[in-house]
Amino acid sequence: MANAGRTTVPGLVRSREAHLRWVRVLRLLLRGSYPVWPLLGREMPLEDGDPVRQRGQRVNGEVSGTPRLGETGDPPLRGTPAPDGSGTEAMAEGRDPGPALGDRDVSPGGAPQQAGQCEEALMTELSELVQKVVKSSSWWERHGVDIGILACSFLLLPAGFLCLRSAQAIPFLAGVLTLGVVHHTLTVKGSHLASHNALTESKSWGKVWAIFFIELCSAFTAEQGTYNHVKIHHGYTNVIGLGDSSTWKLPFLNRYVYMFIAPLAVPIITPLVALDLLRNVEWKVALRTLCCMFLGLYCHYWLLLHVSGFQSPWSALLCMLLTRSLLAHPYIHVNIFQHIGLPMFAADRKPKRIHLMSLGVLNLPRNALLDWSFGHSLISCHVEHHLFPSLSDNMCLKIKPIVSQYLKQKKLPYNEDTYASRLRLFLQRYEELMVHAPPITELVGIQ
Repeated sequence: MANAGRTTVPGLVRSREAHLRWVRVLRLLLRGSYPVWPLLGREMPLEDGDPVRQRGQRVNGEVSGTPRLGETGDPPLRGTPAPDGSGTEAMAEGRDPGPALGDRDVSPGGAPQQAGQCEEALMTELSELVQKVVKSSSWWERHGVDIGILACSFLLLPAGFLCLRSAQAIPFLAGVLTLGVVHHTLTVKGSHLASHNALTESKSWGKVWAIFFIELCSAFTAEQGTYNHVKIHHGYTNVIGLGDSSTWKLPFLNRYVYMFIAPLAVPIITPLVALDLLRNVEWKVALRTLCCMFLGLYCHYWLLLHVSGFQSPWSALLCMLLTRSLLAHPYIHVNIFQHIGLPMFAADRKPKRIHLMSLGVLNLPRNALLDWSFGHSLISCHVEHHLFPSLSDNMCLKIKPIVSQYLKQKKLPYNEDTYASRLRLFLQRYEELMVHAPPITELVGIQ
């Protein structure tokens, strides 16, 4: 690929003398007479010499050390079977999903093996620090807090449906808000935790919760949802054609339609996509999914008619659409803000896990509504979640100081930005980020 389509991260050469010095070092490395780069916080040479800002710095609302474009397609993985109804499987915390498509370490000169060993040592050291915190945490901290939030959401359902009976505006709006927040808590937070088996230590109960939250509450397929999210997105985060978040891109829509109007259609699109994906699973699994989807949607509709007192089927359906799309805008925004616009890698040139996740994932600030409805792992602890995906939201929040301090201490990126800043960025550069193909990032000198 031409240099115009690449962005190299991190580092830059500021003078001809520095450039010549790095050329001499590369030659020594090629001859095997120079140690692997001890350069975690120092500037490294770019392959094409283009200037890049220092990592972790915010400039004009954009996290530094990142290219400007988004991503592309989703081909199947080699050696990873598609889901066939055999059950869901969560990623082990802190475990590299392994090489794929000729995956190899990106390192200077001729020392890929040494570079990979150093990166694996970093991930191992961080995992040990996190594991100490996990082992010292109680069941309530590991699972109880998030289960409590989901339980509270269930308890709020009767109040929400009863408020919709009122002919007055304020109680009626309170009912809409209550049901909307509860719906997104169950479908986004609950489904996300269940897909990673983060609600329980038992795999059997984990599958039950996945079917309940993903199929019954969310009207989606548990097998395909878990496969695409856990195996593809987490296993190949920001890898072109695999976990690059390209499924969120609709290039035929303009920026304002995509960002502000299209999210209202999420409740309609979700079950339709699920029906299409059912072609890839066994007939028994497809039948179970169809029954769960129908039961979840019909229960919502029946409760609106018989508990909330809606007289017309169309008014009940409209209320279903309203409550199910209440937080659809931040749901879409969060999913694109935290990956698109960050470094994207070729499948055969992706770095090891700790660099892949620190470069390709971004945290947003804490927000009470979104933290409750979506969970910390999708908002302010997304970097921690991608490094340790099987931890619950509360545990991701608990290990956040350890992870951020460790990455900063090792001079690794720890990307953070505000919701408003990312929104401005995507509105200003929508075509670059959401329409055009992304550049491929190549790391030079990663130790």
